[in-house]
Amino acid sequence: MQLSVYTDYALRLMMRLALSPDRLVTIQEVADDYGISRNHLMKIAVDLGRHGYVESVRGRAGGMRLAMPPRQINLGEVVRKTEENLRIVECFDQRRDTCVISGVCGLRGVLAEATDAFLAVLDRHTLRDLMREPHMLGRVFEGRKAGEATRGLT
Repeated sequence: MQLSVYTDYALRLMMRLALSPDRLVTIQEVADDYGISRNHLMKIAVDLGRHGYVESVRGRAGGMRLAMPPRQINLGEVVRKTEENLRIVECFDQRRDTCVISGVCGLRGVLAEATDAFLAVLDRHTLRDLMREPHMLGRVFEGRKAGEATRGLT
């Protein structure tokens, strides 16, 4: 099973916001920190705001922050809300199933069980669990910024 880039970026965005709980973080800052598209992150931030995970403050001094503590953000819930399609084979969707062996095949049951197990593991974890070493994560971003600053001097 592979998560979409959208879900990956959503989780990374929330991890970055969790690093700065006492201030607003801009989309541009997150885009620069990860080296990913600002426009893509903007869509994700809006979606996360709609789901109640992120708060946005508009204006010159605006930015975003987590809408709740990291320990209250369940990873399984986030994945279910950000993944467009958790049906990993076509027979999971009976309306679109064109497989000729669906009625006698055991694959659907096995893959459904595997998907449920995958989500069950995520359900046991929160955003806080991803932040076990926030100082190390912060250092990665500081190192990226320092490297970019020195590159501009040469």
